[in-house]
This record gives sequence, C-alpha cells and structure tokens, in this order.
Amino acid sequence: MTAGRGGRGRGATSPVGRDRSHGVRSFVAVLLPDAVRARVAAVAADLRQVPAAVSWVHPENLHLTLRFLGTVDEAALAGIREALEEAVVGTASFTLRLGGLGGFPSPRAPRVVWVGVEAGAEALAALHARLEAALQSRGIPREGRPFHGHVTLGRARDPRGAPPLAGALEGGAAGLGEVLVEAVCLMRSELDPAGARHSVLARVALTGVASRVDSVGTGS
Repeated sequence: MTAGRGGRGRGATSPVGRDRSHGVRSFVAVLLPDAVRARVAAVAADLRQVPAAVSWVHPENLHLTLRFLGTVDEAALAGIREALEEAVVGTASFTLRLGGLGGFPSPRAPRVVWVGVEAGAEALAALHARLEAALQSRGIPREGRPFHGHVTLGRARDPRGAPPLAGALEGGAAGLGEVLVEAVCLMRSELDPAGARHSVLARVALTGVASRVDSVGTGS
C-alpha cells in the first residue's frame, strides 16, 4: 500500500498515494449525455480560438468530477466501490443544468477553465459530501477545500494562468443542457502523450432506496 496524504487516523496509511508506478490513477465522476457533451465541446472549441497556452480536454473526456482520487492501490478499488455504494443509498436521481464559464483561481488569470452548474448544485454538493464521508471511513482523507461542481475544459500550461481568456469567459455560455444524474462512475485515467484515456471501472446507480454496482473491470 502506498503512503497516504498526511497519515490521518491511528497511524494507518491511505490507499491513495503518490507513487504512479503502481496503482490506478482514478476519479469519481458524473458522465455527460452525448448531446450535452457536444454543446460543452463546442464552447471549448470557441475558446480555443483565443491565443492562450492551454491544454484543452479532449471532447470525449469531458465530465463532471465528484472526487479526484489520484493514484490508488489496485487492492483498494473494491473499498472505493463500496464507498460509492454507501454514498448513494437513499439518494434519488436529480437533474443538473450546465451553463456559465469561469476559471480557478480567478477568471482574470485562470489556471483551470470550466463550465459551471446553473441548477442542481445543492443536490450535487450533498452527494459529494456523502461520498467524502464514505471515502474517509475507508482511510481516504477529505480534500480539504470547498466543492464547486464544474466540467473542466482546459488547464493553463503557464502556472500564472491564461489572462487572454478573461474576456471570453465574461461572455458566458448559458443553457448548455440538462444532465439527469442517475449514477456515479469510478473512472480510470491513463496518461498518454496524446492525451488522457478514461475508462469506467464501476458504475453505481442512484436508486433512491438502495444502490446497485455494475463492475466493468480494471482493464485499460
């Protein structure tokens, strides 16, 4: 088991580590319907016209991250699946509406460019809070920063951000479509010079009274 972040608890190590030579780089996400993903990708394509040093997310990889896990011991994946199952017990499906543009830490010099959540943010934040509690009970420390639901469009290659995008972000992008959140997915992310490759490890359905896990496997 790789070393955890901060070594919380009674001296126990976390299943989340920093050694990328072993384990699975993973995250928990809400996947987007094809039509919504296409609209978000079109917004990103417009932003690409601005001369800024940004690594843009491939359209097929656009998603809403509930929790980035980093590199996780493969043996810990079963426990993470259980955490997802626990987090959605009693949670009914709900609808998000995507829209609006922004950047972290500031739209004036964004290091991360994103599309936001116009409606449904409270339900999403509640699901995130339950997920954080379930993961913490299995030795994965909380992120330690406020949750802000968004779809990442790109990341600045300069640590100072990408100021040329500030004007374009002010223009906004309202009404990009609705996402019916019926499940959350545990994802594998494999880094490649041509761009990250994402695959589903497990899909956990929100049923309102119980949960269901469909294991997809750990293949690349």
